[in-house]
Amino acid sequence: MTRLQWMLALLSLAATGIALVPGLGGSAVAPPELLWFAVLASASYLAFAVRQEGHAIIWTSLLLSSLGAAAVISALGDVAARGIGFWSLLVGSWLAAWLSVERLSALPDGVDAAGRLRRIAVPLLFGIWLLILWEAIVRATNVPTVLLPPPSMIWERLTGSLPILWVDFRQTFLKAVIAGYVIGCLSGFVVAVLVDRVGFLKRGLMPIGNLMSALPIIGIAPIMVMWFGFDWQSKAAVVVVMTFFPMLVNSVAGLSAAGHMERDLMRTFAAGYWSSLIKLRIPAALPFIFNALKINSTLALIGAIVAEFFGTPIYGMGFRISTEVGRMNIDMVWAEIAVAALAGSTFYGLVSLIERAFTFWHPSYRSG
Repeated sequence: MTRLQWMLALLSLAATGIALVPGLGGSAVAPPELLWFAVLASASYLAFAVRQEGHAIIWTSLLLSSLGAAAVISALGDVAARGIGFWSLLVGSWLAAWLSVERLSALPDGVDAAGRLRRIAVPLLFGIWLLILWEAIVRATNVPTVLLPPPSMIWERLTGSLPILWVDFRQTFLKAVIAGYVIGCLSGFVVAVLVDRVGFLKRGLMPIGNLMSALPIIGIAPIMVMWFGFDWQSKAAVVVVMTFFPMLVNSVAGLSAAGHMERDLMRTFAAGYWSSLIKLRIPAALPFIFNALKINSTLALIGAIVAEFFGTPIYGMGFRISTEVGRMNIDMVWAEIAVAALAGSTFYGLVSLIERAFTFWHPSYRSG
C-alpha cells in the first residue's frame, strides 16, 4: 500500500471507531448488529492491509463503506442520532469508499469481464457516494428544500411526475435536439468538404465561422423564436447554429490529417480528389468528426433547453424549469435536470460506441 492508502485506511478506521463508542452516540446511529459487522469488517481490513492482500483490502473496504452507508441512512430519520457518532461514521465510511475506489482505479485495465466490471464500478461507486453525502449533509443540517432538496425528494418527484417529464422530454429532446443535431452536424460536414475543395472558402469562411461560434446563445435564441415561431422548430434552429461550427472546424482539421506519404501513394494509383477523399481522407478524419459529434451531443441539449426560456408551448424541459423555479418547486427543477443529464449522457455514450465501431484502428483503443 502507498502512503496515501495507509493514511486513508487509518483515518477511516479511526473515524469508524469513534462511531462505535456507545458513549459518543454510536448506539444511536445504527442497530447493534450493524455495528458488530462494522467491527468485524474493520478488524479484517486491518489484517489484510498488514498482509498486503490487495483484492481482500478492496472487498473489505467496500463492505465497511456499505455498512457505514446503511448506518448513516438509517440514522437520518432520527434527529437524536445525528451527533458525533453520526458524523464520524459518515466520514469513516466515506474514506473507506474513497480507498476502495482508489485501489480499483489503480488496477491495470483489461479487456476481460473483470476489467470491464472495474471500469463500470469506479464511476458507479463514486456517483453513489456523492448522492449519499448529498442526502446525509442536506438532511442532517436541515438545509431548506427550496435551496437544495435531498436526492430522495428529487427521486419521489421524478417517479411521481413521469407523464409530465415524458411530454417535456419528447418536445425538447426527441424533436428539437435530434432534428437540430442531425441538420447542424450534416451541414457542417458538407460545408467542410466544400471548404477543403475550394481554397478561398477556407481563407474567407473559417474566420467568419470562428466569429459566429462565439455568439452567445441568449442572443440567438430570441431571434430564432421570432423567425421560426414558438414550437420546436425555433429550438432546432438554435441547435443547428450551435452544432454547425464545431463540426465545421473539426472536419476541416480532420480532412487535413492524412499524411503526405498516404496522399502521394493515392496519386501513384491515379486517384482523383473524390476517390482520395472517400478512401483516405474521410477515414483519417473520423476521430476529428466523432470528436465534434460528441461535443455537439451535449451542446445540442443545452441549446434547446436555454432556447425554451425565450418562448415555447406549455411543455418542454426549459419551459418546465423556468416555470417551476418561479413556483419554488425546486424538486421538480432537479427532476428535469436529472432527466436532461441522463439523456445527454446516454446520447454521448451512444456516439462513443459508434465511434469505437468505426475507429477501432485508432491508437487510443489499443490495449496494453
